Amino acid sequence: MKNPIAVRRPAAALVVLFAVAALCAPAFAQDKGSPFDPQKLFAPLALPQPVNAFRDGAGKPGPGFWQNRADYDIKASIDPATHRLSGDETITYTNHSPDALDALWVQLDQNIYKPDSRGALTSPWPKKPGQSTDGYQLDAVEVDGKPVRYLVDDTRLRVDLPAALKAKGGQVKLRIRYHYTVPGTWGGRTAVTPTKNGDIYEIAQWFPRMAVYDDLRGWDTLPYLGQEFYLEYGTIDYAVTVPWNWIVEGSGQLTNPEQVLTATERERLAQAANSDRTVYIRKPEEVNDPASRPTRSGTQTWRFRMEHTRDVAFAASPAFVWDAARINLPDGKHALAMSIYPVEGVGADQWNRSTEYLKGAIEHFSAKWFPYPWPNAVNLGGHGAGMEYPGIVFDGYEDHGKGLFWITAHEIGHTWFPMIVGSNERRHAFMDEGFNTFIDVYASDAFNHGEYGPKRDGEYAPKGGNPVDEILPLLADPDAPTLMAHADTVSEKYRHPLTYFKGALGLILLREQILGPERFDPAFRAYIRTWAYHHPTPSDFFRFMDSAAGEDLSWWWRGWYFHNWQLDMGVTGASYVGNDAARGVTVDLVSRQKLVMPATLRVDFTDGTHRDIRLPVETWRFSGTPKLTLDTAKPIAKLELDPDHKLPDADRSNNSYTMH
Repeated sequence: MKNPIAVRRPAAALVVLFAVAALCAPAFAQDKGSPFDPQKLFAPLALPQPVNAFRDGAGKPGPGFWQNRADYDIKASIDPATHRLSGDETITYTNHSPDALDALWVQLDQNIYKPDSRGALTSPWPKKPGQSTDGYQLDAVEVDGKPVRYLVDDTRLRVDLPAALKAKGGQVKLRIRYHYTVPGTWGGRTAVTPTKNGDIYEIAQWFPRMAVYDDLRGWDTLPYLGQEFYLEYGTIDYAVTVPWNWIVEGSGQLTNPEQVLTATERERLAQAANSDRTVYIRKPEEVNDPASRPTRSGTQTWRFRMEHTRDVAFAASPAFVWDAARINLPDGKHALAMSIYPVEGVGADQWNRSTEYLKGAIEHFSAKWFPYPWPNAVNLGGHGAGMEYPGIVFDGYEDHGKGLFWITAHEIGHTWFPMIVGSNERRHAFMDEGFNTFIDVYASDAFNHGEYGPKRDGEYAPKGGNPVDEILPLLADPDAPTLMAHADTVSEKYRHPLTYFKGALGLILLREQILGPERFDPAFRAYIRTWAYHHPTPSDFFRFMDSAAGEDLSWWWRGWYFHNWQLDMGVTGASYVGNDAARGVTVDLVSRQKLVMPATLRVDFTDGTHRDIRLPVETWRFSGTPKLTLDTAKPIAKLELDPDHKLPDADRSNNSYTMH
């Protein structure tokens, strides 16, 4: 047994494993040619959202915190001849806010496909002729059973209430009957995708959804320009009526398997629920076999229910191969991983492994961060939207190998951000894409003993090199937006390098170089638990990590998140104390950019040994040219800052100094 009181010190520990005879003094002069200013970097940080009764100084929901609720009951049908989806939904909306509401705001995201929508007119991907729809067509809007006045404005619907909805518990039922045309594959996130055995309907943003009313700005009614979503939580019951020979899978639990599945399919699902190996529910050779369906004519209605969710999506097609396997969750719990895809996706290095990938990613995320909360998880092989929804993700049936693993892990990783931790994607994209890419990095290392590690794809270090080197061009780009920029203002040029890559690398550096896993991991897990099914802001996250990890990280939030400050630390000189190697060495350091970080200083001795000394960020708190006196006792060959190449240092040519 190891020493029970010995613990490995985290990367940013303020204890340096040697005696320091002298550490930075305020009398040292500032490098006149350097933009580094410790008074700016280490100044108190005023966060955008103030502390109040709703959100406290520890980054947690405060004593006055509230959140509204939206429950849905939806009945929908699809007409394959016209690609038309018709729906009838009843929203039970509960107002927990302290405000009476005289109107409701609802999101009509299908209206982005109208040719004159804000999103269509400002999209970086102009649509070709014919690539538009009429959006939502509202057949009726009723409150508590009576027609009401309403206004459609682009992708928003305002419903005027006949009487104000009471504060702190008032409830209203809003019924909307509607229809729309499902777009083709040009629709991106939702589409009709042709395959050899029939169309695949990838159905998302398919029902009018409540806008969020919160303590931050009341109704949050940003138009849908193409960025993602901000939604209320609740329970969603939905029923989908389709032709008899279709398979439907979607968010949540199928509640009527006896009506829509054959006895053989139900038996295979039961087998899969107890199998760590993938089990076919519908085999490739059964796709066109009428015996794979319980009826031979007419339509069938598939019914699903999902709790603690902000959204649901589904896929429907006669073309699906279907397989499944058990997911092993913490505390002996289980869920079911499933994949649905056309025969074009069948192959040993293709979708035959999709369920294995899905299962492996969920098991890793659940064990490391927070348990997967729903009974099923589905990976759809469609046209390749690369899109996430609660309990189901839309990927491409042509994906294969490491690309299929990475996209599967990334999209299902969105379960944690923003499906569980419900940040506002339309305003703060890094809180879902960056956080999710961060957890993906470790999932790639973990899966099947590192089969697909390290993660190097379009989301993270896309050139395949060291991430801290690949991020340097973005940090040096004067036109690059910051992580705190409004999501809709980040152009496609910067969307992945900034939101995904820089957002993820910021957390990796925080975990591995600043806090250490021993402090970061418990704090990050606690953040997820605390804000599960709620709506945190960046300010909440920053405060939470400061408090839970026990570190004032204002300098890091300021430099990496509010700015794109570069880092360039170096060693400019060294001399023995009293010209005697036995009495120690004084090391001259420099910062030539605005940001600094904790760093390792390696001392290579002439006898072939070395010592690694951890320099805390406070080394730089007085000056951009600090001096350190170390109690070394033998001749030194070289001193090197960041010898393991872990930091995004803009100029590594000044990182080492050779003693003479």
